[in-house]
Amino acid sequence: MEIHAPARRPAVARRTGYTIAAVIDGTLLYAINAHPGWQAVPLLSPDTLRVLPLVNLSLIAALIASTIFLAHDPRWMRSAGDLATTLISLTALAQILRIFPFAFDDPTVDWALIVRTVVIVAIALTAIAAAVHLVTLLRHAAQRP
Repeated sequence: MEIHAPARRPAVARRTGYTIAAVIDGTLLYAINAHPGWQAVPLLSPDTLRVLPLVNLSLIAALIASTIFLAHDPRWMRSAGDLATTLISLTALAQILRIFPFAFDDPTVDWALIVRTVVIVAIALTAIAAAVHLVTLLRHAAQRP
């Protein structure tokens, strides 16, 4: 039994997706870093400054990758870019969990537990995504002449 890779989406659809991703990443970078930026979000503590460099790096890497993919997106390059951006995101999530830059005032709900759980789930899913991207990249590398 022969296994075939799924058909790729048409180039227009891929480029539209890359454009949307780049616009979202750029908008988030601006919203987080422009005045008042993250300081306007009441649940973020001053410790946010300790995670901000990795969050920014994650958004910048994704923005760069999407911009590169707009011009050229062979499958192996897409796998490499996805792996790189996913690993950076994983590092940012781990830093967010470690520092936990959140301040919750509502004593009726344990928001800290809920947010920690969400971040842990995000870390697990991002680690799985990184493994998938690595396997995909290795498959593409094995197929190259």
